[in-house]
Amino acid sequence: MKDTIRILMIEDNDDFGKLVDLYLSQHPEYVFQMVWKKSGEEGLVELETNSDFHIILMDYNLPGMNGVEVTRSLIEKGITTPVVFITVNRDFDLAVETMKLGVEDFLVKDEISTPVLPRTIVSVLDRVRLRQQLSSLEISSKRIEAIQELVLGISQELVTPLDAMKRNVDELMRSQVAADMKMYLRIINENVERMQLKLSKLKSLKEDKTVQYIKNIRMIDISG
Repeated sequence: MKDTIRILMIEDNDDFGKLVDLYLSQHPEYVFQMVWKKSGEEGLVELETNSDFHIILMDYNLPGMNGVEVTRSLIEKGITTPVVFITVNRDFDLAVETMKLGVEDFLVKDEISTPVLPRTIVSVLDRVRLRQQLSSLEISSKRIEAIQELVLGISQELVTPLDAMKRNVDELMRSQVAADMKMYLRIINENVERMQLKLSKLKSLKEDKTVQYIKNIRMIDISG
């Protein structure tokens, strides 16, 4: 089954838009689903109501807002869908300006009828996916460091009283106490050992094991 890539194209030239749609529809490996808007304003409205796009193909010369202005508006609205600019010719100054805004790549309109178009789209998505994975790893690493620091502080407060409690319970278990008292002592002992085990697992945590609990609350899964 072919992978589906959802594209928002912002382009005011009818003939060019139809060419893009035609060439992408012939790709052997991917299904390209395209929504086509003819101005930056229409594109922004679409993105505010539909965030399901993988990539934006955008002409620089648009009626009303130009491509740079649309890109700035995307940033202001917190829309992070990757953008590829389509231009009539390569303009170094424009490239520098838009790269500073986070535009992923440039295509010259003459390249649309070549394999460059789908290859660029796939390459950009792969690059974005890799950045997200690296960012996720960095966040996980920082979370582990924070957990370990927190656990160190907690363990310093808990280890000594837990050890003392276990020694006292063991001592009482060896003494002459009623059977029902021994049952309670066993329950206390089991809970103390469980807490000691959890602390030990937390101290030796080497990977991010936080999981979604309720709404925005996450918990550390040390059940394994």
